Amino acid sequence: MTATLIWILVVLVAIGLYLSWTAGRLDRLHARIDAARAALDAQLLRRASVIQELATSGVLDPAASIVLYEAAHAARQAEEEQREVAESELSQALRAVFADPQPVEAVREAPGGEAAARELTEAVRRVPMARRFHNDAVGAARRLREHRKVRWFRLAGHAPFPLAFEMDDEPPTALADRAA
Repeated sequence: MTATLIWILVVLVAIGLYLSWTAGRLDRLHARIDAARAALDAQLLRRASVIQELATSGVLDPAASIVLYEAAHAARQAEEEQREVAESELSQALRAVFADPQPVEAVREAPGGEAAARELTEAVRRVPMARRFHNDAVGAARRLREHRKVRWFRLAGHAPFPLAFEMDDEPPTALADRAA
């Protein structure tokens, strides 16, 4: 009788330890999502800032400057619900302005333009990577949260279900060529 109780207690402790480990793993995944989202927000803000700086520099033609400035401003001021759309529109504006290499060459030829072109290229290149890291973390957390043990024992607590950040982040061809 006591041997049976001891075995039941050992099994319950093992299950408790496993559930605790799973809850800790889920907590670490949520922390990773938060860190990845902060990095993504920083890269999006950096990209918009670089674009606004370039748009106000007078290097580009006035129409291109207005298009880029307004798209970057809208992306920086967008509410959280509209952020993906605003960032996608900024990507589309970038592709429209830098569809051919001529505007990039105009930026490079201006005083301090080589550094500005390099900064723009890096900002445009880093956004897809930051978004991919964020969405990978979201995917891992979602897969774990879909397991029955997590749902049955409510191991996620009150944490909101993680959402991926979906946006158009394809770089302009003229800038993508420079990044290679």
